[in-house]
Amino acid sequence: MQCTSPASFPDDLVGLQADWLRTYRELARLSASAGHTGLRRRLIGLSCAIAVHPYWSRPVRAAGGPAELRRAARSRAWARVA
Repeated sequence: MQCTSPASFPDDLVGLQADWLRTYRELARLSASAGHTGLRRRLIGLSCAIAVHPYWSRPVRAAGGPAELRRAARSRAWARVA
């Protein structure tokens, strides 16, 4: 678990959130007749991993909460594409 600065999220936590966002988008693209069970289970597993991550037990979280984590995951995904 690495933090790049005191005001950032750990890389592994951002990676989990990015995987969650990717999985959610994939689930949303599936047709109604497609099997969703595997993706739903993956979302549940990722949600649990994000929720119990040691970052959330730190006394001071300078980077903020879940909304900021989603923003960080989205911005890193855009940076990887560029």
